Amino acid sequence: MATDTRGLTATEPAVRVRDLHRSFSESGGVLNGLDLDIAPGEFVALIGRSGTGKSTLLRALAGLDRDVAGHGEIEVPASVSVVFQDSRLLPWRRVLDNVVLGLRGAGAEERGRQALAEVGLEGRERSWPFQLSGGEQQRASLARSLVREPQLLLADEPFGALDALTRLRMHALLRKLCEAHRPAVLLVTHDVDEAIALSDRVIVLDAGVVRADVRVAGRSPVELRSFLLEELEIR
Repeated sequence: MATDTRGLTATEPAVRVRDLHRSFSESGGVLNGLDLDIAPGEFVALIGRSGTGKSTLLRALAGLDRDVAGHGEIEVPASVSVVFQDSRLLPWRRVLDNVVLGLRGAGAEERGRQALAEVGLEGRERSWPFQLSGGEQQRASLARSLVREPQLLLADEPFGALDALTRLRMHALLRKLCEAHRPAVLLVTHDVDEAIALSDRVIVLDAGVVRADVRVAGRSPVELRSFLLEELEIR
């Protein structure tokens, strides 16, 4: 697997995947020759039924699947952050310490404070993770990811465990943060409405390949939703 460590230009994709294969048994592949490009600053939502390879692709792009090497071509920027469904905050560290974990330099703590303020957690720097609500924990997780100014943000169903109202608020926050920081984003979700609300493009994955790739702009949300549900074979 190749990792692109160069600075991105306007003509280079932030993510480039070619002919990616991945299997976990002899019974068949999870990814079967997948191709994908994501432009710098572009927000792409990835949907599909369970077992179609969504999280497998995300793990490959994040560098969390070492065995994918040699099974296709992957190029990603040097700076990549991941947001998972659970916040994965360390319970024995305070919120600010979680956000700046692994950061180096004299300005790390101040950057962490600024990131927490961006997500609406100013004043909660000294709180313990258990003192935060589920939505607040995900806000802290977003701050931890964005404080590193990633060129690529990978999000694996980050709002799946939240209630409906908190989820809508997190949608608005994520849109605001992405407009400010401009990373390329790949969001894995099972929620078609979430995909339409947040993304520039929606990709439907099926049997480990791209079944559909549609741009959101200029499309009627109702018609686009109907099309995506049909592609997912949901009647």
